[in-house]
Amino acid sequence: MKEIVPIERIEQRIFLIRGQKVMLDRDLAELYGVETFNLNKAVKRNLGRFPEDFMFQLTKPEYDALRFQFGMLKRGAHSKYLPYAFTENGVAMLSSVLRSERAIQVNIVIMRAFTRLRQILASHKELARKVEELERKYGKHELEITTVFKVLKKLMQKPVEERPRKRIGFQI
Repeated sequence: MKEIVPIERIEQRIFLIRGQKVMLDRDLAELYGVETFNLNKAVKRNLGRFPEDFMFQLTKPEYDALRFQFGMLKRGAHSKYLPYAFTENGVAMLSSVLRSERAIQVNIVIMRAFTRLRQILASHKELARKVEELERKYGKHELEITTVFKVLKKLMQKPVEERPRKRIGFQI
C-alpha cells in the first residue's frame, strides 16, 4: 500500500517543545489538505477533546525560537496568531474531529512516524546504557589500557634513523 504522505516528510515536522514531541497546526493542516484556520476552528468546536497534554499554544519566545532555529515562517507572511502544537495524543484525537478519508490516511502515517521516532529513541537509550556499562566495567583498567596503547604506538613508529656505525672487525 502506497502511503499518502512519505513518513520522512512527517518526521521532519515533528519538533521537541516543552519536552514533548509535537506537530504544529499549520503542518497538520497542510498534511490534511485543509486551511489552518479551518483546522483550528474544528478544534475549538471540540475543545473538550484537547486537554493541555494533547494540545497547547506556543508562547512568543517558543515561536521566535522555532522561527530562528529552522528559518521558517517569514514575518508577515503567515498568521498573526501563535500556532498550536499537538502532541501524539492530540494528533490521534484530530482524527475524530476531522472526518475526511484523507485525514484518516494521513493520521495513520503520522502515528507510524511517532512510533518510529519512539523506537529510534529507545534504541539510542539502550546503546547509551551499554556504553555506560562498558565504562563501568573497564574504567578501572583505563590506566593499564592507555599504557598498552602508548607502548604499541611507540613500537609502530619508524625507528629514528641512527648514524651509520663503523663496522667492527677486519676491513678490506
